[in-house]
Amino acid sequence: MSDSQQYMIAEEPYYQAIGSEVELYEAAYAERLPVMVKGPTGCGKSRFIEYMAWKLKKPLITVACNEDMTASDLVGRYLLDANGTRWLDGPLTVAARIGAICYLDEVVEARQDTTVVIHPLTDHRRTLPLDKKGELVNAHEDFQLVISYNPGYQSLMKDLKQSTKQRFSGLNFDYAEGKVEAGIIAKETGTDEDTATKLVKIGQTARNLKGHGLDEGISTRLLVYAARLIKQGIKPNDACRMALVAPITDDTDISATLKHSIDAVFG
Repeated sequence: MSDSQQYMIAEEPYYQAIGSEVELYEAAYAERLPVMVKGPTGCGKSRFIEYMAWKLKKPLITVACNEDMTASDLVGRYLLDANGTRWLDGPLTVAARIGAICYLDEVVEARQDTTVVIHPLTDHRRTLPLDKKGELVNAHEDFQLVISYNPGYQSLMKDLKQSTKQRFSGLNFDYAEGKVEAGIIAKETGTDEDTATKLVKIGQTARNLKGHGLDEGISTRLLVYAARLIKQGIKPNDACRMALVAPITDDTDISATLKHSIDAVFG
């Protein structure tokens, strides 16, 4: 099995288009423009990239960024083995070599000195210097770099530099309109539309509390979790407390408000 085959998505990921994002992404890929997808947590950014990789029939390499990630974690490093040392490509280097879409999820979580290594891949050079190896990798013609982050959740100390932002085209994501989101939940979980609609109503209540006690509202992902618990026979009120309240807040008053909303919707 080749590297590119290893990273191909075999089955179509379910994705419900909200606007013209599919056509916009296809145009960006046709020009191999780097793409930044922005939006709140759990609104479908990663699923969208998976869907587009499947639709375009391109391999996808995803990197979950974190504050401990170093440049070597992205580009590669020398490793010791029985025969001495050998070089191991990092995920960004692999993607550049084989022509994959490289998706850096929540890139703002990575240290700024780490994200600088992507700069030569996001302009006319389309190269990746491997300084430790003394090699300059010319990106495959099919290579594309995609990053995501949640701009509403970042502090001033955790944001992308303008020198990085302005290397990307951008797509803004948000939670879907109520009926569409209910349809997504029903499709994802097999639950009935009435239950899905009720879950969305609770989610919308929580989203209205963002900035008023909540850092983030209830994501579509969490609504899907609640629906799956309900499908397993868990009482809706208990499922919602487990999936929608406990993960997002420890504040007693906010928890009480959300629980009241759940009881009002499900009785």
